[in-house]
Amino acid sequence: MRIIKLAAISVALSLIGSASAIAQPKKTYNIGAAVYGLKGEFMQLWANSLKEHPLVKDGTIKLTILDGRYDALTQNNQFDTMITQKVDGIIFVPIDIQAGAEAVSKAAAANIPVVGSNTRVNSDKLTSYVGSNDVIAGEMEAESVIKAIGGKGNVVILEGPIGQSAQIERRKGNQNVLARYKDVKVLEMKTANWSRAEALTLMENWLTAHSGKINGIIGQNDEMALGAIEAVKAKGIDPKSIPTAGIDGVLDAVRAVKAGTMVSVLQDASAQAQGSLDVLMRSIVGPTYKPQAKIWDHYKSVGLIWGDGTAKAYSIPWTPITLKNADEMLAGSK
Repeated sequence: MRIIKLAAISVALSLIGSASAIAQPKKTYNIGAAVYGLKGEFMQLWANSLKEHPLVKDGTIKLTILDGRYDALTQNNQFDTMITQKVDGIIFVPIDIQAGAEAVSKAAAANIPVVGSNTRVNSDKLTSYVGSNDVIAGEMEAESVIKAIGGKGNVVILEGPIGQSAQIERRKGNQNVLARYKDVKVLEMKTANWSRAEALTLMENWLTAHSGKINGIIGQNDEMALGAIEAVKAKGIDPKSIPTAGIDGVLDAVRAVKAGTMVSVLQDASAQAQGSLDVLMRSIVGPTYKPQAKIWDHYKSVGLIWGDGTAKAYSIPWTPITLKNADEMLAGSK
């Protein structure tokens, strides 16, 4: 009888233990994403894509996205807050390639991994970087404009925020191409801070100062290129008569490509954002982590390889926007 009672107690304890194991809540991770600013459409696309990551949607990751408002000090202070809150990891899209290094160092000192995305920071303490080669994009857009004007004439260049890696690298790409065309002159090159409104004002001034002399427009992002096109139209000039290029693939730019008023290349916001989160989670969870984003299969054929998820950099390819793929891109955004 004693043996039966002991067996019953053993079974009961076993069942209680099993129930306890089943009832345990799954582990959640607190992840912060510090982005340089959310005014422009591209970073809005990036942020929205991050929210669509499978682990964010199923509640495994508690995500907080912080708007840096285009200010390095604001981003630095946001890092202080995240460190105090002891987040599990940080995705960083810095406004300044140099100033952001201090923030990364503070996080590293607190043993919080930081993965860079979209724009770069000069820090050897970064866990990894997931983004695209902006030098290549700068070359692609400059080449398209210069070829469209026949390899000679005058161009203007609208730059991003001075000191951000995308501005630095896209300028390098622009200049790499310009160096090959001695008959092309740069009349103006100034920042419009990724802003459509600022670009419109700058372009209005340039069209007045260089009346009839601007043959092409190089915008280091789509928003600025679109602002320049608005200024051209406001002057009563056919935008098709002044070849214009941008970078990013925001919706209005894709529509403008379809209309024949500009050219652009797609910077895959979803791939950068979700890829960054996968790489960050690999550094937190360890080798058992399996990537969740679709990008690893989507770009595998062009050399984007997950491997073991510990590479120091992952480069997302650029995709030229054409009449053939514009409708697909527009449909995919709905």
